[in-house]
Amino acid sequence: MIETAARLVQARGFHGVSLGDILSESGTPRGSLYFHFPGGKEDLVLEAMRAGIEEASRVLRECLAETSDPAAGIRRFFEAAAAEMTDSDYAFGCPVAPVVLDTVSGDSALAQACRAAFDEWEHLYRDALTGAGLAPRRAERMARLILASLEGALITSRSRRDADEIRAVGEEVAMAIAAALNGDHPASGNQ
Repeated sequence: MIETAARLVQARGFHGVSLGDILSESGTPRGSLYFHFPGGKEDLVLEAMRAGIEEASRVLRECLAETSDPAAGIRRFFEAAAAEMTDSDYAFGCPVAPVVLDTVSGDSALAQACRAAFDEWEHLYRDALTGAGLAPRRAERMARLILASLEGALITSRSRRDADEIRAVGEEVAMAIAAALNGDHPASGNQ
């Protein structure tokens, strides 16, 4: 059920998927759904989203841990996303974006999980950058740039059915990181 919910929400968005769709495609009896997820669809989607967030965070941590150079680690992460996009026949994407885009209530558990995921990923980027010597304020802004760049690249890649979109953006982001780490950035970025 969790894998089916994640796949369907990824493809159609939160409101584009009914419980009937999830039950039908997963082959799960309705009683099992409410036994495991008493809150129904929102509980199930939340659990599916958490699994996707955990997987994305794991891969990001691995890519960053493989090297002391955050530019190389982030390039690897973008490459992993590009490979997943191709392998999924362009159905892959951010595990939280479909929920965010479906304007889930700002105080719901789903909305809180989305914010927490973006915060976690931003912190992972920022920590890698400060660990490599970038000033904290600059690292924070760069982390936001990386996050926004990847989210945009996932959408354009999916739309154009071209994973090279992700690779190209990843290469530009890696070059921007390398330049920032080498001190090739505006003076205001030193704060």
